[in-house]
Amino acid sequence: MNWIEGIQSAIDYIEAHLCEKIDYGKVAGAACSSSYHFQRVFGIMCGITLGEYIRRRRLTLAGKELTEGRKVTEVALKYGYDTPESFSRAFFKFHGMMPSRIKQGCALNSYSRLRLKIDLIGGTEMKYKLTEMSRRTLVGVKQHFGGVPYSREGAEQTARFYMTTRGKQWLLTGASCDHAAEYAVITNMTDEGYDFYIAYELDRWTMEHLFDASVTGMPEISALGLELEQFDLPSAVCAVFETRRCKRPVPEYEEMARRVITEWLPSSGYRLAIAPLVTVLHWRPVGEAEKERYIEICLPVEKNTGSE
Repeated sequence: MNWIEGIQSAIDYIEAHLCEKIDYGKVAGAACSSSYHFQRVFGIMCGITLGEYIRRRRLTLAGKELTEGRKVTEVALKYGYDTPESFSRAFFKFHGMMPSRIKQGCALNSYSRLRLKIDLIGGTEMKYKLTEMSRRTLVGVKQHFGGVPYSREGAEQTARFYMTTRGKQWLLTGASCDHAAEYAVITNMTDEGYDFYIAYELDRWTMEHLFDASVTGMPEISALGLELEQFDLPSAVCAVFETRRCKRPVPEYEEMARRVITEWLPSSGYRLAIAPLVTVLHWRPVGEAEKERYIEICLPVEKNTGSE
């Protein structure tokens, strides 16, 4: 079963069990996948988390049934809500109105069932290389994002995060081993979102003395509330894709990231490995060297054997 067929089978399973408690393991099983792997792939490829898809579909059907005269309590229980109050809160968040206003003829939101289809897309070269990314320790700043990576919401959250942490980035760039490289790391993907790091590789001595006043000459630096985090990036086999070398590679990177996930990965014979998603931004000083900026997408992969 290929990925398109697998995800469609999982969607069919969800639609057949919307009035029941849905076991994510069984949803993934319908796609011949593990639960962890399926949730990540579903979110990235479909642009919505698995839990959010189920919630929107249930509330869409619930709204339709209320317009047909069903009682709020009956509909709430049918679609898995413990109390009419919890149902009303979720209903208001999705539809923008309380269930009691349905009889007034207010407009409802609708989220249609996903149906995947194979289009003739691609047809262009995507150069990549498989490489072993060694284990390394990074230091950076972290924020929890809602939604899924590589979506419009994700891009907006990323842009805000970069714009509001400039001082911390400048500090870490100056302290880093490679002043031209910056890491963007995505990890801990769940229905509630994911963690996003802007991080840098520092040598051991620098990490040990980053807040040492006798070295920095800044006794107050430890009290600035930098909220820096140190974390290990595990070794992984990665499929690495590069943008062109140019002054502003970010727009090309965003398009490439989408194509890597939706075009290359499903037909590659690989699947996402259990490891963080890594992007390496190779910046250069100003002047002519600006034209040599580029971004690497490092996708952790393993052979897709067809079984988990």
